[in-house]
Amino acid sequence: MGDAVTALDLILRNGRIRGRDELLDVGIAGGRIVALESRLAGDAQAQEDLGGRLLCAGFVESHIHLDKSCMLERYEPLTGTLKEAISDVSELKRAFTEEDIYARARRTLEKAILQGTMRMRTHVEVDPRVGLRGFDAIRQLKRDYAWAIDLEICVFPQEGLINDPGTEELLIAACEAGADLIGGCPYTDSDSRGHLDRVFALARRFDLDIDLHLDFDLDPSRTDLEAVWLRASEHGYGGRVAVGHVTKLSAIDRARVKESIAPMLARAGIAVTVLPATDLFLMGHEHWHSVPRGVAPAHHLLEHGVTCSIATNNVLNPFTPFGDCSLLRMANLYANVAQLLRREEHAACFDMVTSHPARLMRLPDYGIAIGNPADVVVLDCTDAAAAVEEIATPLFGLKRGRRTFSRPAARLHSPK
Repeated sequence: MGDAVTALDLILRNGRIRGRDELLDVGIAGGRIVALESRLAGDAQAQEDLGGRLLCAGFVESHIHLDKSCMLERYEPLTGTLKEAISDVSELKRAFTEEDIYARARRTLEKAILQGTMRMRTHVEVDPRVGLRGFDAIRQLKRDYAWAIDLEICVFPQEGLINDPGTEELLIAACEAGADLIGGCPYTDSDSRGHLDRVFALARRFDLDIDLHLDFDLDPSRTDLEAVWLRASEHGYGGRVAVGHVTKLSAIDRARVKESIAPMLARAGIAVTVLPATDLFLMGHEHWHSVPRGVAPAHHLLEHGVTCSIATNNVLNPFTPFGDCSLLRMANLYANVAQLLRREEHAACFDMVTSHPARLMRLPDYGIAIGNPADVVVLDCTDAAAAVEEIATPLFGLKRGRRTFSRPAARLHSPK
């Protein structure tokens, strides 16, 4: 580094990085990582000893709904089913104002930031009931919190496209106004394949990636996965399509998943996002015993090279009346549901809230590497497996080299 070392703004010393055995020092200058060495020489305006704790490039939330979060007091649940949740929100969002959406989304976003999330993709509903109010509110939130988090906006038709006149025109308006990508929800439409055709057509028109809600039930007899694969292949959209939920995969024979479906997804470059909190809550309500988990087996898909992520989805609303926006809690929940035995499997769950969703979102500058933005979260643990096993506390975070949150480690106060 030579003279450049003396120009460092900050040195984080004695940190652990996933995939590296030795303790490393991270040198930061101008908002970027400029040095990564075992014993970094030189001085800096500030230094901090991490004491062997794990650091990562911030958590990556690949699927959340900021616009309809934090609504527990506004509805009275009866069945807890997906159909009821969609219906409840359909009525509630008619009264949404831009200010209301912003306030609730801000509460949720701040929770995510405090939990160490630094990249996020949020789905935003666009249809004749809510118009563009959600999109406009989240777009303002994206600008206001750019100092702490990079936010992508995926506009999508929650209640259908073909069977919901006026929705396509609103989606086009949102795309013209700067939506980052487009989504779909074919299982809510009268023609799921026609729904997919229109979503792919809009994606091509505006050169946007696609993120779909897909196969959100437990009936293995019919799936839209192959229809997505065919369209992704036809349109040259490999690596640009993600599907969320796909709870049907939990009801399909393991051999078929591993021998047929996983290789198909891998070849087409279709990523999969598992949403364990919502999927557990909404699936299987009709069962009184031997209740199915309804969570897609992402770890088996990983074995075949499918890009997989674990994400939050909904927070404190009819789809999921729980949530603190901790992606480590989601990873831990998935590991429990999937009954993962080995520590390397637990570490893989850590990857599904960090490096894998970064790949899904096509983030070329993600990771603790020289030249990348100094986006760093320090965790109160020593390795990736422990982070998931213990739901390790994020102690502090830097976004482009600037501290964005702090959460001092807990300590006992002995009377002696």
